[in-house]
Amino acid sequence: MSASTQVPVQLGMPATPPRPLATRRRSRQLTVGSVKVGGDAPVSVQSMTTTLTSDIGATLQQIAELTASGCEIVRVAVPSQDDADALPVIARKSTIPVIADIHFQPKYVFAAIDAGCAAVRVNPGNIKQFDDKVKEIAKAAGDAGTPIRIGVNAGSLDKRLLAKYGKATPEALVESALWECSLFEEHGFRDIKISVKHNDPVVMINAYRLLAQQCDYPLHLGVTEAGPAFQGTIKSSVAFGALLAEGIGDTIRVSLSAPPAEEVKVGIAILESLGLRQRGFEIVSCPSCGRAQVDVYTLAEQVTEALSGMDVPMRVAVMGCVVNGPGEAREADLGVASGNGKGQIFVKGEVIRTVPEADIVPTLITEANRLADELRLAGVPSGEPTVSWA
Repeated sequence: MSASTQVPVQLGMPATPPRPLATRRRSRQLTVGSVKVGGDAPVSVQSMTTTLTSDIGATLQQIAELTASGCEIVRVAVPSQDDADALPVIARKSTIPVIADIHFQPKYVFAAIDAGCAAVRVNPGNIKQFDDKVKEIAKAAGDAGTPIRIGVNAGSLDKRLLAKYGKATPEALVESALWECSLFEEHGFRDIKISVKHNDPVVMINAYRLLAQQCDYPLHLGVTEAGPAFQGTIKSSVAFGALLAEGIGDTIRVSLSAPPAEEVKVGIAILESLGLRQRGFEIVSCPSCGRAQVDVYTLAEQVTEALSGMDVPMRVAVMGCVVNGPGEAREADLGVASGNGKGQIFVKGEVIRTVPEADIVPTLITEANRLADELRLAGVPSGEPTVSWA
């Protein structure tokens, strides 16, 4: 091929998300406040506040923090009348849609609908006399245009199903969810989203696969009680990755024993890694080895910390040797290939200078900010949810 006919190689962050791994499961679409869920809508990221909902100021403050971290829908717990009384103000002042999380007391479902919450989550396994209230709930929710999430959890499965299956199997979780959906369907209500959560990713994956085959409702993915940050991130990434790669899942919540904003960061990173939304700022760095002639760990940590607020899609490569370093740095928007106490700085595939190790981080920061300014002026989007399914 002659030089004049060569196809240019695109460097750095892809302009659009890569082709998805599978055709997305076609689910019906519902609207949760300002966010569409299901159908062809992007997979949304949710979290849950850890404050007392009755403490309106603290709850709204945490919702603001979650919003800033990229959360698109937030859930608040409503275990008491004081919490229910706080819902009208929270629903009105929240910057993102609020879902009321209801357990044990059907009266709080009606309170949440009256308060203007964007949706209500109910757990059929532990709401007393829930079945007897379905007709009233369906009418109230239908009149208000409020979606209902049927949220089945392994830890609170209906005793009748525990007796039937012996434990919270995938089949038991799915039967519980579809039974409660059928009660709503009897009254013409189908504005429903479903979750069937379990703390074991294998059980959870099988439950959602089974559920996806048996209904067209949008599905909210979650590994419940996933654990501390490291363990929970691994469990959620494995489970969500398996299902989303099969086209299953319309909204996600990463459950961590960690601040809620961390859940959101992990959730967004999962979607970006699967190409289900425009990637944001990304560090590519090597794990280091005996070939490394600079302190790669420190370089990567310093660059990551310094550029943590970057709001445009950009790939920065921090590499420690001459084997993979030049290639990775050349293919990033910005990169360094290090060796013998020095670093070659690459911008868009070209070496712009060689600097001492002590100057690598300041140089990368300066160039990253310059490139970010250029991207903003060019109108490059800052990682908002976009998706292109096969």
